[in-house]
Amino acid sequence: MTSVWSPETASKAYLDTIQTCGISSKTSIAEFLSAMAAGYNSTLIVEAWTKHENLHDVSNITTSIGLAIAAKHTHGRHVCMVEDEASRVKYVSAMQKLSSADVSLPLPEVVVGVLQVEEITRKLNRQIDFLVVGGGGRSRDFVKALITSVKLNQHGAILAFKRNSCTTLSWKEVILDITKLSVVRSITLPFGSYGLEIAYIASNNIRNTKFKYPKRWIRHVDQESGEEHLIRR
Repeated sequence: MTSVWSPETASKAYLDTIQTCGISSKTSIAEFLSAMAAGYNSTLIVEAWTKHENLHDVSNITTSIGLAIAAKHTHGRHVCMVEDEASRVKYVSAMQKLSSADVSLPLPEVVVGVLQVEEITRKLNRQIDFLVVGGGGRSRDFVKALITSVKLNQHGAILAFKRNSCTTLSWKEVILDITKLSVVRSITLPFGSYGLEIAYIASNNIRNTKFKYPKRWIRHVDQESGEEHLIRR
């Protein structure tokens, strides 16, 4: 992942996610995370998904579609980690139904358990740039074990936690006991009923590095349709 923000790549991922998912109302988690992952050129995107995710809430699947689109724009890899075979079947079925309209969109690589994620990072010799954790049924111990097990980019990685009624975990709370990492900056955004927490983490050795977090709005006008979109930067 690079700390240099690319508004052009972010804009393309943002608009493609809206078009693919048929989003027409207020801004949702899906296109926001897609734009963020693409804009920071995340080449290894990992998503931790649980069968406890409410599939009646379409954002739990459109988020995956958005991350897949981001990986397509960065020529990266999107991996979804599920907890068991039942979760894998449920997830793949939901993704196929939603992405069937866009046959060019590849499904993420679905793996069962943290160990398979570790194996992927080892084989690729690549660290995770962008990690998304769904809040359904997630305990503090699980999230902490996930962070300590997977290989996060020590030069900077973005973590996103989708909160829900089951948990009010904070990235700062989870990472507090992990001495090699620091939360450089975090923010909770008003997505959904419980919010989306975004954190930028780095090695303690470079924790003083300034995080170039989006601080202004970029206006983008679609040249074909004339529609105007605003993307926060």
